[in-house]
Amino acid sequence: MGSRVSDAAAGAHIDADELQWLLDAMYRRYGYDFRQYAPASLRRRVQRALNEEPELEDLAAYRTRILNDPSCMSRFLDIVSVETTAMFRDPSFYRALREKVIPQLRQQPRLSIWHAGCSTGEEVYSMAILLHEEGLLERTTLYATDINPAALQAGRDAIFRIRNMRQFTGNYQRAGGSASFADYYYAKHDGVIMRDFLRHNIVWADHNLVSDSSFNEFQLILCRNVMIYFQRVLQNRVHGTIYDSLGMHCVLGLGRGESLQFTPHEDCYGTVDRVEKLYRKVK
Repeated sequence: MGSRVSDAAAGAHIDADELQWLLDAMYRRYGYDFRQYAPASLRRRVQRALNEEPELEDLAAYRTRILNDPSCMSRFLDIVSVETTAMFRDPSFYRALREKVIPQLRQQPRLSIWHAGCSTGEEVYSMAILLHEEGLLERTTLYATDINPAALQAGRDAIFRIRNMRQFTGNYQRAGGSASFADYYYAKHDGVIMRDFLRHNIVWADHNLVSDSSFNEFQLILCRNVMIYFQRVLQNRVHGTIYDSLGMHCVLGLGRGESLQFTPHEDCYGTVDRVEKLYRKVK
């Protein structure tokens, strides 16, 4: 806890011009655009990244290293993009999916579902389990995208810490799981690996919500706890991509701290579940 407070305090003193030069350099060199991320959160993450390079004394030296060392950029992506995640995170959200969204999905001969900003994939596998229990997994393609190649590889590997299984099992049960959660993984060394049948229909892909466009039409899009780190202009841009990607009368799921309010597409959705932030595209 102490280091987190230290990061936040130090991050508040990062010079705005130096931060802008760093972000411009990242964009020119690698194509990652963090210039419209929420400033306070971004400063904390930049400070944390700088702390991970202890021999560097300031942001100018850090900028030089990032420009000349792609592995340094990879380490920054790990810090800026991997958020707290868990299987069946917010169990009531998955219960609402079962009760209010799955009946609509049953009517579709084929399903495409997009997890935008999927991190290391815990919530993607949660969806795969839910679809399996509802008899829909075999006719579904799950698209799991993120900007962080390391996070995507972790999702592909499907290896998770065994010490997290107690928490994940509790989440699964509260989400309305109808089987034994242990049926979905097997232990290997000090970790667990998700069963192969859950992995077959998942497509893992690099996609940058900031700069990349729509790539398919989906019946369900989950973009949860991603846009809270964006400034309003960037949020609106991402909402445009999501709107273009969502089929008519299909469903969008946002995180607890996110909203459609004051976005350009606010009037294009009806509410499926106000508390769980589930919305249906109506125009």
